[in-house]
Order: sequence, then C-alpha cells, then structure tokens
Amino acid sequence: MKKKKVIVGLSGGVDSSVSAYLLLEQGYDVEGLFMRNWDSMTNNDILGNPDLNNDICPQEEDFNDALAVANHLGIKLHRHDFVDEYWDNVFTYFIEEYKKGRTPNPDILCNKYIKFDSFRKVAKGLGADYFAYGHYARTKSVDGEIELLRGIDDNKDQTYFLSQLTQSQLRNTLFPIGELPKSKVREIALKYGVPTAKKKDSTGICFIGERNFKDFLKNYIYSKVGDIITDDGKVIGSHDGLMYYTIGQRKGLNIGGLKDYSNLPWFVIGKDLENNVIRVGQGIDHPDLFSDKTIIEDVNWIPLKKFSGTYECSAKFRYRQSDTLVTLKWLDDESIEVTMKNPVRAVTPGQSAVFYQGEVCLGGGIIKSAYYKEKLRNY
Repeated sequence: MKKKKVIVGLSGGVDSSVSAYLLLEQGYDVEGLFMRNWDSMTNNDILGNPDLNNDICPQEEDFNDALAVANHLGIKLHRHDFVDEYWDNVFTYFIEEYKKGRTPNPDILCNKYIKFDSFRKVAKGLGADYFAYGHYARTKSVDGEIELLRGIDDNKDQTYFLSQLTQSQLRNTLFPIGELPKSKVREIALKYGVPTAKKKDSTGICFIGERNFKDFLKNYIYSKVGDIITDDGKVIGSHDGLMYYTIGQRKGLNIGGLKDYSNLPWFVIGKDLENNVIRVGQGIDHPDLFSDKTIIEDVNWIPLKKFSGTYECSAKFRYRQSDTLVTLKWLDDESIEVTMKNPVRAVTPGQSAVFYQGEVCLGGGIIKSAYYKEKLRNY
C-alpha cells in the first residue's frame, strides 16, 4: 500500500524539525518545504537590519538548519520563494495599519495567506496528501466538520494565530506536536540527535525576524514628532511617531519624576491620529485603559454554522492574555459585537480578538473599536 505523502513546513526551528521526525515515525512519506518570504536586499530594509552586517543572513541560516535536519532525517527538502505573496497579502497590510495608528498582528495574516494558502498550493503540486506544520495546536473531525483545538501546552498554544483559518484550510492539516508540551519536543530532539535540538525559539515579526523595530518601520512610514499629554490635558513630553506606541504601553515614554504628579508609572491610554497626540495616565489600572464592549470586524467563524441571537463563550484580545467571558452578537455577516462580563485592559484596535468554547477555537477578527459604558474609547 502506497504511503500517504506529507509536506511539512520545515522552517529550521526545533518545532518543525520534531514534527517531521514524528511524521516519519508514524509511517508517512515525508518531504520538507522551506518558505522564503522576505528579501532584505530588494525591500529597502537597511536601517536596523542585522542581515546586512553578517556573512550570512538569518533567513539563510534557517534554510541551512532546515537542510541539516532534512539530511539527518533522510528526507527531501524543497525551497520556494513566497516573497511577492508575503509583500502583497501580509506586509502591505501591516504597514497600512501602522499608518492608521493601529497595532496589527502580521502572524495571523501570515498563517492565513502564506502558510495555509500559498504553501498548500505549492505542496499540492509536490503531490501532498497532507500538510503539516510545527504549531502547538490540534484538529478534530466531528460529524464531517473540522474543529481547531488548543495545543496541550497552554504556554505555547498557537490557536490565537490560527484563528483566521477556514474549514478547507484545516482539512488534511496535521499538527504533530500539538499533543506535546514544549519540554517533550526538546527532549525528543535531543534524544534523536536532531540538529536544531538546542536552537532557541524564533521571535520578532513573522518571517522578518528580530530587529530594531523602530528603525525598521522608519524605512516604510514617515514618522512625525508630537505631544504627549496627560489625562488632565497637560503636555509633559513628546513622542517620536504614533506608530511606535500601543495602548497600555509603559516602556519608551521617557517621562517620570514630574513634580506635580505621583511616582506611579505612566501608560499610553489613548492615541489621537488627527492631532498626532498620545494621551497618558498613571497606574497600571488607570480607568481609561479598560473596556466592556468592542466591535470586531473581518470575523472568520470556523464552525460551518453561525450562531443566531447571542452566544456565550470566552475570548482573548491579545495572545498572552487570559481568557475572559464574553457574549457575542452578529451585527452583519462579518462583524460581531462583543460584551465582556468584566472590563478588559488595553483592548487595542488593529489587534485580534479570538473566541473559544472550552478547548475549541471558534475563530476571530480584528478589533475595530472599544467602549466603556457605551462611550467610545479614543484608541
């Protein structure tokens, strides 16, 4: 009987490496596909770009690591450029959102358009029966419908970043490490001599990586200096550009020790794009940081059938945020009104709200606006 072929996204990290190993152990015909999505030399990425100061850029290092893993496992490694697709579907949106003073999450779009769309098309051309990734997530088939489940490791669960996926994108998708804690993944890699066993986890912007974020954005967006004002209307400093700040931010404000104010830390509590002003207030629990209702747009609902009326579940408004109990109500085919049981801190336009029913990720969308006691927050 012919083995089922799986094309695994082999990134050069330990998670995708162990995923490939586990698939081989399960008896699949496994091949790797390395995705190249960023061209530092042609995208005018000069300021703050470590790629140009090294003999080999981090992306090529990742490819070499992926190749070492493929050779170690005895599997074929394909390489494909998705530079244009990434620029058109992810990076352009990323920049436009920052221009609007919003805080986007490119990793979610990267999954939707690159890893689970463009990648799958190429993998299908390579004869894939299944598509596999090193995400900490799980899937389950229930009455012909695919459920997206949280990964076993609560600290590494990545369903937040997979919330824009559809039934068709989840079908024939495998998450080999979703049932494992990160510690076990490292243990397996070390036990079987996987070359990336001790490689640190990647951070930074999806596929662009770690760099000086402020200098990076300067290459693409004109920044304009403006005032920082207190919640009582006094100018107490200046900012380098609205795009560098997000709601709830504390670091980088360069204010403190003001004689007319307490020693409590300052936080960004509002952004005024029209007047190029940042509003700040003191204290991590400043009342202007909290919202009890938000409007979510561009909603992707993973279950085949949408609910009617109202629906109670939980939600995350940032990746590392704890779940909060909410009530959902459709406003139209792509927008949901979310009412929080308890006020939530720093609900930020441009970020993603993701909905859950227990272990099941129901989908999510983009935060459009936030309210407290029916008053629109100036975010």
